[in-house]
Amino acid sequence: MGKYITRSDIPSVFAQNNQPLPAGYELEGYRFERQLSVGGFSIVYLAHDAAGTPVAIKEYMPNAVVLRGEGQITPVIPPEFQADFNHGLKLFFEEGRALTGLDHPNVVRVLNFFRANETVYLVMRFETGQTLRDHIRGHRGRLAEPFMRKMFTGALDGLGEVHGRGLLHLDIKPANIWLRTDGSPVLLDFGAARYAVDIGPPEPRAMYTPGYAAPEQYHGRFTLGPWTDIYAVGACMYAALAGSAPQAADERMADDQLLPARQRWGSQYSPRLLATIDECLRIEPTRRPQHARALQASLNTDTPGDQPPGSWLSRLGLPGFK
Repeated sequence: MGKYITRSDIPSVFAQNNQPLPAGYELEGYRFERQLSVGGFSIVYLAHDAAGTPVAIKEYMPNAVVLRGEGQITPVIPPEFQADFNHGLKLFFEEGRALTGLDHPNVVRVLNFFRANETVYLVMRFETGQTLRDHIRGHRGRLAEPFMRKMFTGALDGLGEVHGRGLLHLDIKPANIWLRTDGSPVLLDFGAARYAVDIGPPEPRAMYTPGYAAPEQYHGRFTLGPWTDIYAVGACMYAALAGSAPQAADERMADDQLLPARQRWGSQYSPRLLATIDECLRIEPTRRPQHARALQASLNTDTPGDQPPGSWLSRLGLPGFK
């Protein structure tokens, strides 16, 4: 069986970042305006279509294995990294294929995808806001419970639609949850997505993010399924309170040092919220909620003793108050 690759596994061969496409560059009827963000695997641009509507365009451009210098359009790929580039390109293209036709307010809307310049581009609906990762960093993990419940309920609504289409996300993490300016969430980055029909164990060379990946993503002992994404949602909720990812699942299987949410925040959040987080983070897949709709119902089912503690400010859902 092949090696499973984490998002930080591939060693960087280039010290500098790839240069973005120049402002005013036109491609397939889209005019590129400026770079919005850059990550290890892609560059995201603000662009406009022929009608002048703003869109976000994500370009597959992995820093670790390609280089595009000033004034260049196509990337330079050393022969020894061509296989890595092609593997990522396939995942990127599959992301566009998987999301085309899926229109849900809590899932990124892919409007178009195409190949050009020896790479792939995803054209997405333009949204304003920030990632959940940046929101957590800005509030240092001090998020109000009503905000948590509302935001994750929305994310689970989108994930339920994804699962209903027979897809698994397989890389849910705070950096892949976008928060609009009104606080509503959008699931991003389906580059690791797979169809859930007879899915079996992880693929060789499958990508995952330590801390958010479920135990079954590290080896073939358990079968992947909707419960795999459920673990990641629980890890995101834990990170929203802790300010950082929980202990990685492979480490937990060897020596579980993760303090349950009910023990760590028992006096600060409701028993229902904390129990839901702990249920999602169970090592054995069969002991977790089995699909997004079940988790959504669990998150919003309270008994009289499940009301969040704290001041009246915490009940307003204002991030930063508890």
